[in-house]
Amino acid sequence: MSRPRRPARTAQPAGLLAAALLLTACSGLHPAPPAGTADLLIAGGTVFDGSDNPARTADIAIAGDRVVEVGQDLEGRYRAARTIDARGMIVAPGFIDPHTHPYSHIRSPDPRVRRNLPWLYQGVSTIFIGVDGGGTPDIAGQREWFEDHGVGTNIAAYVGLGPVRRRVLGNTDRAPDDGELQQMRRLVAEAMCQGALGLSTGLFYAPQSFATTDEVVALATEAAVRGGVYDTHQRDESSYSIGLMGSIAEVLEIGRRARIPVHIAHLKALGTDVHGSAGKIIDRIDRARADGLQVTADQYPWLASATGIEAALLPRWSQDGGRDALLTRLDDPATANRIRGEMGENLRRRGGAGAVLMIGDGWPWSGRTLAQMSEAWELEPVDAALRIIRHGGPDGSGSARKIASFNMHADDVKALMQQPWMLTASDGGDGHPRQYATFPEKYARYVVEDGVIDLQAFIHRSTGLSATTFGLEDRGYLRGGYYADVVVFDPARYAPAASYLEPAVPSRGVEYLFVNGVAMIDRGSAADALPGRVLRHRPPAGTCDRARLPPD
Repeated sequence: MSRPRRPARTAQPAGLLAAALLLTACSGLHPAPPAGTADLLIAGGTVFDGSDNPARTADIAIAGDRVVEVGQDLEGRYRAARTIDARGMIVAPGFIDPHTHPYSHIRSPDPRVRRNLPWLYQGVSTIFIGVDGGGTPDIAGQREWFEDHGVGTNIAAYVGLGPVRRRVLGNTDRAPDDGELQQMRRLVAEAMCQGALGLSTGLFYAPQSFATTDEVVALATEAAVRGGVYDTHQRDESSYSIGLMGSIAEVLEIGRRARIPVHIAHLKALGTDVHGSAGKIIDRIDRARADGLQVTADQYPWLASATGIEAALLPRWSQDGGRDALLTRLDDPATANRIRGEMGENLRRRGGAGAVLMIGDGWPWSGRTLAQMSEAWELEPVDAALRIIRHGGPDGSGSARKIASFNMHADDVKALMQQPWMLTASDGGDGHPRQYATFPEKYARYVVEDGVIDLQAFIHRSTGLSATTFGLEDRGYLRGGYYADVVVFDPARYAPAASYLEPAVPSRGVEYLFVNGVAMIDRGSAADALPGRVLRHRPPAGTCDRARLPPD
């Protein structure tokens, strides 16, 4: 398994040579090859360059980790060490997935697993982590770990409300006092200065759900000052608390008050109470954009979401204090009856026990619906759910309690997909086919079969628009001087192979995928290399000076 080595720390040479070497190191550029030579030429493909422009037949010359030139008849002008005949193929920037849960892969002790094959076989070269408010404030330490161990895809990271709040307040349902809020602001500011993309929240999940709008605004302001974005799993995608449209209003309020671009993760109308809401969502976001607020969203092309059964069914008050406190409440008959009643309502809004599929390998309920487990155990559906909730799993991770919840309406999914501000994202994690198949599913079903969007829009909203939205430097487009993240796929074969019952099957049709110029998929097979890099957001000058940081 090969990967780039971290540069050794050596004394700087003197004079002009030192300046030249320093410039090369800071820019990340390899020394330029001799004129007319290249390491790789991708010839004759149908090239979508990541912009919202039509495709053209073109060649791409690559040297080291950069694209040298995109144009016609480059074979006659470059002597390449290798030439790929891409006639009949689609050539595009490597896809960017701005919402992922890949930790079983990228944190694996096995370097072959850290290649991150579920995403590579989709044509994805860059993923975002720390989403749903889960990002560590120790961005620098996280970056060092990945640089030391290596990873197959590029990674960009958020700082998350969850770890920030837990570090200061634990799992309790209360507001921070002034001193505690200052500590939280400092954690966010320091994480931004270490390279975080912005602040991520998961306001649907306890204990983040205990945070008020004012608290989130205060933290988002620290990200805004340092040029970041606000990314959110919003407080309510259904009718759990403030309602879907009330939650959209809160997201936009946070953006306006913190003066920060907002991005709504996996935007959807979840559950029977809000089906048909896509038109209202679109109108509200379009009006905010017309008023000058930067608003984008992402979406996965599936009708089932995935989450923990606790988040889906338990009332938030029952989780105040964490899992041990929850189990204590469940042992009290009166409190347990109150919890059961609210769980029944939450199950109804998600479509009932037949719409909840248990996922995750190796459990008695894996691949079976809650209705089927209810029948097998001769229990009411809520009691069957509580039996699963009480099962902590051998590692305490909750992997035994994950569900796929069939709660979306196809018309809403299609209407949202057609919006020019809608990006593609997988929300991919173990047990759901979106981890292995989101991008080809969107292509095969919604581009080829149903014609909901065209190929140009699909690629633009999976590449260049994502790079521009989140400020990724020199990525997301096929242009001279940009990093050589390039996918070549067969338009007749590019398709998902994973399903809800077999979620961990690699997708088909990606012939080549280059990550920083390294062929990670080569003639359809994965290479043993770890060329991915940790992408670092760079705050505006002066915003990380000690005087600009919140006090300790």
